[in-house]
Amino acid sequence: MWNRVLFGAGLFHSVCHFEISRFCPPRKSCHDWIGPPDKYSNLRPVHFYIPENESPLEQKLRELRQETQEWNQQFWANQNLTFHKEKEEFIHSRLKAKGPGLRAESGQKATLNAEEMADFYKEFLSKNFRKHMCYNRDWYRRNFAITFFMGKVALDRIRKKLRLKQKKTSS
Repeated sequence: MWNRVLFGAGLFHSVCHFEISRFCPPRKSCHDWIGPPDKYSNLRPVHFYIPENESPLEQKLRELRQETQEWNQQFWANQNLTFHKEKEEFIHSRLKAKGPGLRAESGQKATLNAEEMADFYKEFLSKNFRKHMCYNRDWYRRNFAITFFMGKVALDRIRKKLRLKQKKTSS
């Protein structure tokens, strides 16, 4: 099911695709909610809490997190789809090359051994190396920006508390 995020500002969240899940957190909830893994990306979607008195800086942080989540969701959904499609094509072509029939002598569907599948994994990783490097670069860039904004939000909240404290002591 869904879990609430209760740890501070929520330093890490997975991606979200709300069309897939019909879940809606309780109306009075004041936390982010994390759902079960998405069937395409294998990432856990997040339903972000939007406070009534959200500052422009907090809004910017939340939107950056949401945008990163959607970007990440899309990348891994596409990557996993490509992986499964190419894996099936590889298995089918290797089995076809072995001879007629896609069934073993026992009647079960014929499969490839670990060494044969290692060829596919190596080839897939090599072919997608550049794509993964770009993904990693963008992932770090986005997370740095999120962390930077989290620091700005934390400092802004401290300033507001100090101003409130000063007003109370001067009254």
